Amino acid sequence: MIDKRTIFEIHRLKDLGWSERRIARELKLGRPTVKKYLENPEQGVSKRPPRPSKLDPYRDLLDQFLEQDPRVNAPVILQRLQGQGFDGKISIVRDYLQETRGQIKYREPFIRFESPPGKQMQIDWGHFGSLSYGNTTRKLYALAITESYSRMSYVEFTHSQKQEALHQSLLNAFSYFGGSPEEIVVDNMLTAVVERVGSLIR
Repeated sequence: MIDKRTIFEIHRLKDLGWSERRIARELKLGRPTVKKYLENPEQGVSKRPPRPSKLDPYRDLLDQFLEQDPRVNAPVILQRLQGQGFDGKISIVRDYLQETRGQIKYREPFIRFESPPGKQMQIDWGHFGSLSYGNTTRKLYALAITESYSRMSYVEFTHSQKQEALHQSLLNAFSYFGGSPEEIVVDNMLTAVVERVGSLIR
């Protein structure tokens, strides 16, 4: 069995037009496994037995942070915990927020950068389940675009993550903002990244 993140990635790559063979090679899975989860994504997924967390000694402090600011995000909490000696990773902080806030999925789309007005925009895709049209069901995505200086955001919903949808959403966003930035920061999305070597993304 595989985890939910891998199942989502199988379907995301399929929506981009990838073949089952290519998906299997990219995710290091067997083709029968890819085919099985494309046909029935609701199959059981692997579960890990519960184990002690590095966050356990900081539970009271975490509850205090959330009481003071219910909308506080994972990077801010991580920074505060590190000041108290915490040496864990941001992933378990996000897991804690998901559990505490009762969300299906917690995701921190953007890391905030300080930049001059009009210098930079940050973009990322989100998945929002599916919509039914008669006998047809289509997956629903959203492209979130944020101007880094003002934090003004534009969100466009679409049924595709392909380049055509990305480009049209960006054009619509530029019209909404009244112009385009000098640079766009992406989260390693396949429709925008040409090459990735280690930490270098082009």
